[in-house]
Amino acid sequence: MISELRIRGLGVIEEAVVPFAPGLTVLTGETGAGKTMVLSGLGLIMGQKADAGVVRTGSVRADADGEWRLAPGDAEGLRQRLEEAGVDVESEDGRTVLLLSRTVAAEGRSRAFAGGRSVPAGVLAEITEQLIAVHGQADQGLLRESRRQRDLLDRFGGRELTADREAYRQSFDAWRAAERELRELVEHRQERDREAALLRHGIEEIAAVAPVSGEDEALKAQATVLAHSTDLIAEIGTARALLVGDDAGAPSAVDLASQARRSVERAAQLDPTLLARLADLDGVLASVDEVARELGDYATDVDADPQQQAAVEERRQQISGLKRRYGPGLDDVLAWWADAEVTVGQSDGAEARIDELTALTSELTAATVTAAARLTKARTRAAADFAAGVTGELHALAMPDAELSVAIETADDIQGFTVDGADAVAMLLKPHAGSDPRPLAKGASGGELSRIMLAIEVVLAGVNTVPTFVFDEVDAGIGGKVAVEVGRRLARLARTAQVIVVTHLPQVAAFADRHVVVSKDRDGHVTAASVATVEGQERVHELVRMLSGLEGSQSGAEHAAELLALAAGERA
Repeated sequence: MISELRIRGLGVIEEAVVPFAPGLTVLTGETGAGKTMVLSGLGLIMGQKADAGVVRTGSVRADADGEWRLAPGDAEGLRQRLEEAGVDVESEDGRTVLLLSRTVAAEGRSRAFAGGRSVPAGVLAEITEQLIAVHGQADQGLLRESRRQRDLLDRFGGRELTADREAYRQSFDAWRAAERELRELVEHRQERDREAALLRHGIEEIAAVAPVSGEDEALKAQATVLAHSTDLIAEIGTARALLVGDDAGAPSAVDLASQARRSVERAAQLDPTLLARLADLDGVLASVDEVARELGDYATDVDADPQQQAAVEERRQQISGLKRRYGPGLDDVLAWWADAEVTVGQSDGAEARIDELTALTSELTAATVTAAARLTKARTRAAADFAAGVTGELHALAMPDAELSVAIETADDIQGFTVDGADAVAMLLKPHAGSDPRPLAKGASGGELSRIMLAIEVVLAGVNTVPTFVFDEVDAGIGGKVAVEVGRRLARLARTAQVIVVTHLPQVAAFADRHVVVSKDRDGHVTAASVATVEGQERVHELVRMLSGLEGSQSGAEHAAELLALAAGERA
């Protein structure tokens, strides 16, 4: 359970410590005193959205710190998540002590802490989801929604129904995925066939040419050589003659280099240091000879063949045509070719996939229908017990003739199924004998919804694993004897769980094990709220204020004492 809430700089609360007790704790106070801020602080710790608007004027930040003392059974389900988040917990008197905190800066940034370790706000939400359940006036509206009603019924159904629902969801998700893929494949079949036909034409066209990367540039160079073969042969012949000589007898590079070598050889007889130059000249002669030989080979290979030239130009035209249609470059053509073959392969495999999915969808349809029927059966069993339990609680809440029933309407075709099953759940209220059952959305008043919600929580208490319930003015719209009965039921719920109630009803407050008052003080232009636990005569004064607003009223004090005596007798 939560043992203490500390708040600083939050709304009208400058600083406050709110103690909570086992059993029933009530928070009372005048409208605008700051009770909502207490719940806002609790909401921050529960990972709810935070904004700078909650920070008290003049404060740099708002802080909310909560301390939980968990019995071994309450802490078991949390340990794994706490370990994953790296949160350290303490033990005291055999109980696990868990500290959760949230800060909101005036500029809007917030930080969350668990066990003193910084964590995402979502971690706080995951942790507190297992520790506390909050019900407010807004939940009355939610109670009118069919999905909300179905969720409440499923919670009541316990582990067995939860297992059936999870098995159904797995089957439904598999069916939905297979059905969606099959539908898309069938719907796009014609489009896919047209695209494949066009791609096949392109593939065949490119395959007929069978180009290779870089071939266009190589052909371009080859065409240039063939077009100028005569000039090339003439120029190469001239160059070779200059290197090694020709029939005209003009001195060649070899002749000149040989003469130079002989001269250096003679000089080296006089200066031996010139011998190294002889080796250089030998290298020159060898290089000239090698170059001359390679030029001769080149001239021999250059062929002024018109047929070869025509073949090269034809090949260039074929590749240019491919580049115009599938290019702009040859590598782009080759990439298009590869991608097209993949797409055509996928298209060819689509028909086989359609056959496969058709069979799979049929199997999954049968499995999903079976799982849905099992879930419907479990809900039907739970609905009867749930309706009987809530009806009994309504009788105890001064609705002696009221009867709650649960209608389940099941879709007869899988196309009408949802992720939550084949069932639409409607809670119906028959407020008195002779009336017809009507949906809560149409037939239940605000006061009736308050009692229905309380009755539901009492019934769910036996299957809930959450140790703490918070009710925010769910008793709005009721009073008198009904209010007494609401207080009595809250007190009974508090026998098995910690219950925290924000209320304006003295009949409810009288049943509290701990009574906390939030009051409003004024200091100049600033309004602040203070929080205090009241006992004895102070508690009587608060109940008198709630009863009549007349401080010092003797009749009010007598009535308050009477309420306290009634509540004490109930707890005895």
